[in-house]
Amino acid sequence: MAFVGFVLKVDNGILVGAAQVPSENKDERPSGEISLIVLHGISLPEGKFGGPYIKQLFCNTLNCKEHSDFVGLDGLRVSSHLLIHRDGEVEQFVSFLDRAWHAGESTYQGRTNCNDFSIGIELEGTDHIPYTDCQYEVLAHIYRLLRQAYRIKNIVGHSDVAPGRKTDPGHSFLWSHFRAMI
Repeated sequence: MAFVGFVLKVDNGILVGAAQVPSENKDERPSGEISLIVLHGISLPEGKFGGPYIKQLFCNTLNCKEHSDFVGLDGLRVSSHLLIHRDGEVEQFVSFLDRAWHAGESTYQGRTNCNDFSIGIELEGTDHIPYTDCQYEVLAHIYRLLRQAYRIKNIVGHSDVAPGRKTDPGHSFLWSHFRAMI
């Protein structure tokens, strides 16, 4: 199974077993609080899986002239803590102790700026293509590690913290299936 060997180092916020791909698109958490996970879905170009483009986007090396889907991404500085690929492989871009730039303008239970207190996890996928069993298994395992280490209170979709602006992880993410696993 892809997540065998994952260990969370609480003191530095690193998921051992994940490929470490440092992103500059981060800063300090204002309060140090980590109480929420925001789940995202991403593919670049839309509906295409397995290429280098998500990593390039999070590391500011994406050539936005390479594909018409990338035009609106020029100059965008975003990141996520983790990316779970369709085969279950995991890349970590930002330590959990730092603030990744994943949720944008967002609100959760009356609190704004969800990046301040959340961990962003990207699933390689789209709103309309089912996520893989392997992704659910890896996500459930990582969720359990994070919940124990950081006292995570909830996991929600990007669409829940930025309604009207974002739709991911979309209808293709089976929340009931995931919740049964955790």
